[in-house]
Amino acid sequence: MAYLLHQLLTESAERYPDKEAARFEGESLTYNQLDKLTNQVARALQERGIQKGDRVGIYVHKSFASLICVFGIMKAGGVYVPLDPNAPAKRLAYITRNCDIKILLTSTEKLKQVEAIFSEGTPLTALLLTDDKVELKASISEMIDIDSWGDILLKDEQDLSPVGTIETDLAYILYTSGSTGNPKGVMISHRTIFTFINWCYETFQMGPADRVTSHAPLHFDLSTFDIYATIKAGGTVVLIPEKLSVFPIRLVQLLQNERITVTYLVPSILSLMVNYGKLGEHDLSSLRLVLFAGEVFPIKYLRELVAAVPHPDYYNLYGPTETNVCTYYQVQPRDLEPDQTQPVPIGKACENMEVFVVGDDGQLVTTIGEEGELWARGSCVAEGYWGDAEKTGQNFVINPYQLNFSEISYRTGDIVTLHEDGINWIYIGRRDHMIKSRGYRIELGEIESALYSHEGVKEAAVVAIPDDLVGNRIKAFVVPMENNGMTIRDLETHAATKLPRYMMPESIEFSEGLPKTSTGKINRPLLVQQAE
Repeated sequence: MAYLLHQLLTESAERYPDKEAARFEGESLTYNQLDKLTNQVARALQERGIQKGDRVGIYVHKSFASLICVFGIMKAGGVYVPLDPNAPAKRLAYITRNCDIKILLTSTEKLKQVEAIFSEGTPLTALLLTDDKVELKASISEMIDIDSWGDILLKDEQDLSPVGTIETDLAYILYTSGSTGNPKGVMISHRTIFTFINWCYETFQMGPADRVTSHAPLHFDLSTFDIYATIKAGGTVVLIPEKLSVFPIRLVQLLQNERITVTYLVPSILSLMVNYGKLGEHDLSSLRLVLFAGEVFPIKYLRELVAAVPHPDYYNLYGPTETNVCTYYQVQPRDLEPDQTQPVPIGKACENMEVFVVGDDGQLVTTIGEEGELWARGSCVAEGYWGDAEKTGQNFVINPYQLNFSEISYRTGDIVTLHEDGINWIYIGRRDHMIKSRGYRIELGEIESALYSHEGVKEAAVVAIPDDLVGNRIKAFVVPMENNGMTIRDLETHAATKLPRYMMPESIEFSEGLPKTSTGKINRPLLVQQAE
């Protein structure tokens, strides 16, 4: 029985060697092929010196390489660290320095960006290329040792000897937005993610006949269900190219043509499919399960989606990266009645996980309608933030309600209240400046820090404007320094060097001053009113 993530692939390759493990743009890999390719990558990494616990970066767009990299790194004993392929070099260089990434798996199309990472300072010493599409330029080969894909394919493809990894060792680190201007790395062990994967496998009755979309990028925790629950079941992972996200009708066509049975998407993508995907003109009869997570699903779009595609089961999954999914709720017909205006609940705790709610007075919330902060406990809780004991101590705290032994619990920062049924929880909002946009968790403070780093910025405030389609739109209000000549375009260009695309403000407005409260703080609610 598997207790490490990469063993899921090994076991399924033994059971279903010739079955389709993955599809991408009309091509496929069998389980046997995927298993052997990942063995070769693992050997290449070990020959480069990777040992148990070493962090290895992945810097690729969605492709077969996404799967090959994660399993190859873990088979070698490493911890995989996905880098957002669309993030600026400064941010990526920080991540490589923060967790001391020496080796990076990447594609030839990203080599120009890798050069930019070097210009920002990085501990990288070697690259392993996932393809041989172009000739290498002298400049990059002078900077770093490189193994080509052809080199990797010469390695032994047989199973590797165990490297001593156990279930409490780290499997991966996902970097999320941080309030101080730098992202923070959430450490996930094999045991932590297995809690979620095993629950998914049982609850959703995953099997070898399932064909599951993989839409989320590797640095987004939704990707873990797509890959690992499907591989555990012996199903087929259907990788969705990034470019399809902006063409809802093509995404719907993929669901039809690939006979998808299970899809897990953020509500903003599903809302776009409702509005522009022409759902009624496509055959989605194979679809049995629609999962959504990452942000609130506007009830009007969920209602339209279920009306257009009524036969699958619909589930709302909730949880921050630090717990993956910790609560769930199956959508009921009563939730979609015309008079319903509130989003569906986030539900109750998944099996082998527990959530509880703490009020402002420090007492447990058990009364319907009373609000409090949601906490999570159990093996679903991450190991903390890489190299940041202070932030870890703020959010991963000793459970004061466990009187018999010391236990770490995670404070989500999400405010919830108990549904009238006394079982399910309803999401109310955040207790800090964190928001969700297009499924991504974003600290508004990180965006403000990026703006303040421009010498021409005197004062800055970033607000979120609620939007049915994407969750929130981001707007920045900036007071420029006097007589500095900075333009909005200058500031946008500067911010783009520090922030990934999904965190960029959709608009920046210059002002002579920002409104203040009676205590001298920036009046953010007033700014939101001005922005709407």
